[in-house]
Amino acid sequence: MTDHATDYLVIGAGAVGLAFADTLLAETQDATITIVDRHGKPGGHWNDAYSFVALHQPSAFYGVNSLQLGSGLKDEHGLNAGLYELASGPEVSGYFDAVMRRRLLPSGRVRFLPMTDHLGDGRLRSLLSSDESRIEVRRKLVDATYYGTAVPSTREPKYEVEPGARLVTPNDLPHLARAPGGPPARFVIVGAGKTAMDVGVWLLTSGVPADRVTWVMPRDSWLLNRRNTQPGPEFFHDAIGGQAASFEAFARAGSVDELFDRLEAAGVMLRIDQSARPGMFHYATISEGEVELLRGIGDVVRMGHVRAIGREGMRLDGGDRAMPADTLYVDCTASAVERRPSVPVFEPGRVVCQLVRAPQPAFSAALVAYVEAHYPDDEAKNALTGVVPFPDRPEDYPRTVLANLRNEAAWGRDHALRRWMRSSRLDGFGKVVDAVRPEEADKLAVLARLRDAAMPAAANLQRLAA
Repeated sequence: MTDHATDYLVIGAGAVGLAFADTLLAETQDATITIVDRHGKPGGHWNDAYSFVALHQPSAFYGVNSLQLGSGLKDEHGLNAGLYELASGPEVSGYFDAVMRRRLLPSGRVRFLPMTDHLGDGRLRSLLSSDESRIEVRRKLVDATYYGTAVPSTREPKYEVEPGARLVTPNDLPHLARAPGGPPARFVIVGAGKTAMDVGVWLLTSGVPADRVTWVMPRDSWLLNRRNTQPGPEFFHDAIGGQAASFEAFARAGSVDELFDRLEAAGVMLRIDQSARPGMFHYATISEGEVELLRGIGDVVRMGHVRAIGREGMRLDGGDRAMPADTLYVDCTASAVERRPSVPVFEPGRVVCQLVRAPQPAFSAALVAYVEAHYPDDEAKNALTGVVPFPDRPEDYPRTVLANLRNEAAWGRDHALRRWMRSSRLDGFGKVVDAVRPEEADKLAVLARLRDAAMPAAANLQRLAA
C-alpha cells in the first residue's frame, strides 16, 4: 500500500540534496519533491561536525542558488584576514535550516522527512518509531549520498585503541576543560587531511604550545592557496591570473612532480613542509597564514598509518613511537569523500549526484538538477554531466583537470546552459570574467594567456594522465 507519492525522492538533505532540490524547484513548474534524511534537521554531515569547523573556500561558492550564504564581506582579523568570509559550521547549519524553511517548504511542492531511513524500493522507516511506510516515486530517485561523506564523530577509527588510551574526536576538544584529569601532557593529531589541519590550527590558536603537539602524517598534502579562490573583482589577478598560471603549468610540465613544482612557484599550490614531497592532493584549501602557523608543529611523525594506540605510545606501519602516558589522541582520519567507482549520473528512474566540476559539490548538484529539468533523455543528460574523479594522489590530478575541461567544453557549446551558469550564484568566477571591461588591458592580457594555454594544456594533460 502506498502512503505517499512524489515525482522525485531525494535521499539526503545535505548540501548536495538541497542544492539539487533548490534548482529543480526553480526550473520546473509542478514537480513535487520529497527529501528524506537520517538527521533531525537539514545539513547532512554538518549536523555531526566539530564546532570550530568552517568552509575551506569562500561562502560565495557554497549552498544553494536561491539563497546567499553569508554577508559577502571580508574577514578583518585572524588567519583569513583580507579574504572573503568562511562560514562557520553553526552558520552553515543555520543556513541549510533557512533554505528548508524559507525556500523549499513554502513552495508547497517539497516535503521533508527527517529521522527517516530509505530502505530501497520506496520503503521508508522512521528512526524514532521504527514504523515503515511506502512512497511511490513517479519520476526519479535522486541519490545525494553516493560519496558517503563522514566525519570522525560518526565512524570508528580503523586502528586498535587499547585499554587506557585516551582518544577523542575533534568534537570533544572544546569541552576538555570539563573533562576529568586536567589538561593532557601532549596532544597527538592522527591524520593528515583538512580536519587534522583544522585541529592543529585550533589547538595552536587556543593556547596549546606547538612543542606539546605531535602530528602523525602518513602523507604530506599539496594544498590550494585560498587567495586564488576569491570571488571579488579586486582578486582578478589572484583568481583568474592563478588559472592562467595553472594552465601554463599544465601545458609545459614534463612530469607530475614538475607540474606541482610549477604550481607552487606560481603561488597556486602550498605545502606545509617544503622539505617533504607530498603524496596526497584532496583539493584542501588553506590560507598562507594557516600554513605558516602549522609549520610551527615540529614533531611530525612520518611512519605510515597508525595501527594501534595505547598508554605507552603508538604502533605504526613503520614501527613504534613512545608517548607520555597522559597523551590525548585526536582522531582526524575520517574521509570526506569515500572512494567509490564513478557511475553514470543519469540512469533509468535514477539520478546519482556526483562531481561534474571539482571541487564544487553544490554547484555540481545544481547543474545536474538543471540538466534533469531541461534535456530529453539520459543520453543527452549524461553527455553534459561527465563524472569528474576526485583525486587522491598528485598523479590523479591531471585526469581530474581533463574531466573538468571536457565538461566545460560541452557546457560552452550549449548556450542555454551557459546562460544559466552565468546567472548561478554558485558559479563565481564566470561573473568575474564577464565584468572585465574593454579598457582593462591588464586583465585582457591575463585572459589572453588563459586562452593561449588552453589547447597545449589539454594535450599535455592527456600525456601526464597516461
